[in-house]
Amino acid sequence: MPASAKSVPPEKTTSPPVAAPAAPGAGLSAVQRALRKLGLVRDIDFALYLPMRYEDETRIVRLADTRDGDMAQVEGVVTECEVVFRPRRQLIATIDDGSDTCQLRFFNFYPSQQKQLAVGAHVRVRGEVRGGFVGRQMMHPTVKAAGTALPQALTPVYSTIAGLPQPVLRREVRSGLARAVLDETIPVQIGWRGAWDLRSSLSFLHYPTPDVAMATLEDHSHPAWQRIKAEELLAQQLSQFQARLERAAQRAPMLPSSAEPEASSLHAQLLAVLPFGLTGAQQRVGEEITRDLRREVPMHRLLQGDVGSGKTVVAALAAARCIDAGFQCALMAPTEILAAQHFGKLVGWLDPLLAERGLRVAWLTGSQKKKERDAMSAAVESGEAALVIGTHAVISEKVRFRNLALAIIDEQHRFGVAQRLALRGKAVGHLEPHLLMMSATPIPRTLAMSYYADLDVSTLDELPPGRTPIVTRLVADHRRDEVIARIQAQLGQGRQVYWVCPLIEESEAVDLRNATETRDELADALGAAVNVGLLHSRMPTAEKQAVMAAFTANEIQVLVSTTVIEVGVDVPNASLMVIEHAERFGLSQLHQLRGRVGRGAAASACVLLYAPGDSGRVGEAARARLKAMAETGDGFEIARRDLEIRGPGEFLGARQSGAPLLRFADLTTDVMLLDWARELAPLMLDKHPDLAQRHIDRWLGTKAEYLKA
Repeated sequence: MPASAKSVPPEKTTSPPVAAPAAPGAGLSAVQRALRKLGLVRDIDFALYLPMRYEDETRIVRLADTRDGDMAQVEGVVTECEVVFRPRRQLIATIDDGSDTCQLRFFNFYPSQQKQLAVGAHVRVRGEVRGGFVGRQMMHPTVKAAGTALPQALTPVYSTIAGLPQPVLRREVRSGLARAVLDETIPVQIGWRGAWDLRSSLSFLHYPTPDVAMATLEDHSHPAWQRIKAEELLAQQLSQFQARLERAAQRAPMLPSSAEPEASSLHAQLLAVLPFGLTGAQQRVGEEITRDLRREVPMHRLLQGDVGSGKTVVAALAAARCIDAGFQCALMAPTEILAAQHFGKLVGWLDPLLAERGLRVAWLTGSQKKKERDAMSAAVESGEAALVIGTHAVISEKVRFRNLALAIIDEQHRFGVAQRLALRGKAVGHLEPHLLMMSATPIPRTLAMSYYADLDVSTLDELPPGRTPIVTRLVADHRRDEVIARIQAQLGQGRQVYWVCPLIEESEAVDLRNATETRDELADALGAAVNVGLLHSRMPTAEKQAVMAAFTANEIQVLVSTTVIEVGVDVPNASLMVIEHAERFGLSQLHQLRGRVGRGAAASACVLLYAPGDSGRVGEAARARLKAMAETGDGFEIARRDLEIRGPGEFLGARQSGAPLLRFADLTTDVMLLDWARELAPLMLDKHPDLAQRHIDRWLGTKAEYLKA
């Protein structure tokens, strides 16, 4: 153990431990309820609740040695103290430490503070020193009696909530840390090579010695931080690999090759009717999926690809393999417009081929009338519906499959754990369906290695020929007239235009143009000869579908829309997209929206219309997003930058609702630690399963289950 860790043993506490009640919420004190809101229940929870920053109360400095902006702790004699009412009621005191004087100001104070700062009192104050016309000042410093012993470690400052002041939280954390069982769970012979073990790392990070370089604590580069991040990543990897092992013990329908000659199989017929050839990437991924379907272990594969890379075709071919083997396939999308638009071609390809076999495609959506839905459900239960496409209605209790073998989930990050489990539960008997999840948001490598480590990942990294590059331009909002002129030029060439708005109605907090006003403005500017349509999420499904059909048929030339067109819309004649208030959109969302154009032979463009704030500039994160959009059209590079800007939450979506995100490790900087954890996890599960389970329980508790669905 490093010597620096030994020098700061946890202090003993006389406060009673926070007892975990038998029934949740029963007989809890206000402090206990607040602690529970922070997730602090078990002793180990307290031990792993590390400070967000520190205050140095270990030394006294002279006022004469301080500079403007310094956080300083000084001791001196109070020479003046009075309550004044100019310009508002405040307590003003002056202290003298023998080298200089400093004025203390309090706008909120109690009589006890006035007594504490009585003239002649010796006090110790800590705060930010500011220079001014009256000399040095501190606003609302902390005040203690002078002469008390100085602490030997930096003072931790924890993230907290109302009703849980720092002194109380510090006391509870110290108590929990003292009680926590912190024995080693990483086997010495195959594990961590550093000098810091878990106990010394936690003790040090809660109470660092004052000689430590503060920067190494703030940027988490200190060896103690490295140990904590390694432990956290290992827990995540162990849970993911454990999920793989548990899945390997399950059984799924084996989908052998069709009994028909290969040339007359549904798969071969589908390939024959496609109006294009497959890319090399599509062929490779199709073979990966076929190998999975022929095994009795359930497939658990993520199919990722950039906008327009051809995921729908791969899904259709996988469905054909399933149907060829005599089984049913379900395909679930998060929205009705996506189910209708994104898979329109798929139905067009497969429906005639299925009809020859006495089979059909069924549609199941929430907006269907009862009679139609009952008929579709009956076709599903009888097996007549070999392919079932729809929204959440597919997992309704009333929908019973005859022999579901393959479940395909599009835009998988929009579905939660419970929804995916419900779809998996539609298989017959004790078998699990094969699961193919699709995402149009490419997953950065480090994210795939961590949060998606339980999946096999297939990547479509090749765009089909004929997709035109999209030129992206950043345009300030005051140049709207130029954008409208650009729209008129596109319309003059027979093209169509999207105009995307971030909100439907006016927000009290932010003055944004609403979609209806924008539609009316564009209609006035473009003239009666141009049909300007409106599409937003609050419209009835039938009305949405009618608007999209009219736009697809070029009966609507300009479509003003909210982000319901983000995915699943394919109108090759649309060559220009304008995204209003682009600074308010996420990077991946901007990239998905941009992918709605460039689907035909015409040169396409995306205009990011942004509104500078009061300062004349957009925020730093928004500027980084807009810059990335202008610099690259590569979805994988976009995803990498998005991970840097916003972290993993945006990519995970609802995949792990309630599951723990990494608290300490950073996927953009801790790749070597992630590699170490990935290498160690399967070894631990194989050679030291008990230690592996204890490690998972320590770090994840019950939340480990969220990582397995």
